[in-house]
Amino acid sequence: MRLGVFVGCLVLVAVLVNLGWVPAGLGDANFAWIVLLALVLSAPLSFVLLRKQRDEMSEQISGRVAGAKERLAANRSQEDAADDAARA
Repeated sequence: MRLGVFVGCLVLVAVLVNLGWVPAGLGDANFAWIVLLALVLSAPLSFVLLRKQRDEMSEQISGRVAGAKERLAANRSQEDAADDAARA
């Protein structure tokens, strides 16, 4: 989705430069200027527009991490029980 936001900004900036509404950069740096300007515009846009997706992904990841920690704690307690039984 971020790539889509970037490509949209890239197309928009390229059109604006070709129309003359945005400066075209210096010399042969036109393409680099367009890409840089698109990056600068797409970063805050994706931060705002993709907030819901980012929050959902964060919840999924935190759920997986919590499950992994629970499994690790269960395995640790099984090892402790086996060790205690072997010593007794």
